[in-house]
Amino acid sequence: TPYTDESIVTLAKRGVKKLAVVVPSFTTDCLETLEEIGLEGRDEFLENGGEEYVLVDCLNADDQWAEALVQIMKDSCPLDTFDL
Repeated sequence: TPYTDESIVTLAKRGVKKLAVVVPSFTTDCLETLEEIGLEGRDEFLENGGEEYVLVDCLNADDQWAEALVQIMKDSCPLDTFDL
């Protein structure tokens, strides 16, 4: 599997001008998403011919995500004592 930074550079060199990056493995922003993929990834993309780079925000504390997580927990809990 190629590393994210290598893929970003390859896409720019292949002529991709606009890139939106989603990191589905992270549900909240962390240093890796903000620093490495957000800032360093943008710099690498622009330095290699890209023109527009967007890091799509993680779910963080979005109300819909929080409600969905609670529902997942309720559906997965084998006990009838789960009360939220």
